[in-house]
Amino acid sequence: MVTVDGIIDDILRAEGEAYTDDPADSGGPTKWGVTQKALAAHRGRPVTPAEVAALTRAEAVEVYRQRYYHGPGLHRLGQHSMRIAAEVMDSGVNVGPARAVGWLQRVLNGMNNGGTWYPDMAEDGQCGPMTAASLAAYLQRRGADGETVLHAALNCLQGAYYVDLAARREKDERFLFGWLHHRVAAQMGGH
Repeated sequence: MVTVDGIIDDILRAEGEAYTDDPADSGGPTKWGVTQKALAAHRGRPVTPAEVAALTRAEAVEVYRQRYYHGPGLHRLGQHSMRIAAEVMDSGVNVGPARAVGWLQRVLNGMNNGGTWYPDMAEDGQCGPMTAASLAAYLQRRGADGETVLHAALNCLQGAYYVDLAARREKDERFLFGWLHHRVAAQMGGH
């Protein structure tokens, strides 16, 4: 059974414990996948690279739980599908929660049978009650196969985003394989 703790453990495994401050990485100083900006937001004050380097696993878990699960409202998705909540959370760690939720909203809007199963929603990146209700209605209609297809569609959008990013910013080309390997292929069972 997928749990929030399990999702976070998977993210921490994918991100790794090492502190990095690669000038080519737009995220800047990072440890456990938590950037300096994310840690500052979590603590409610500016933080130094040294504070990022000293980040504990326990605090990283709290950053993920608050900033990437509860904060963006993914607990609402988890009531209907922890698999989809996990995918949106994992994507949100790399591309921002609003973009990841927006992808979910876009796919759900495209799979609502012309609005006859549930109404279209704003693709605003906000995971509110309507997004959760749309997921529930979609899954009620499509079942386990629908969950698998939705998961794959979200991975397709994430992969296309990374390819597009590398095409726009040459400095990101060196990260493309890793992003696709750890964030897309791994999620689709292609380790």
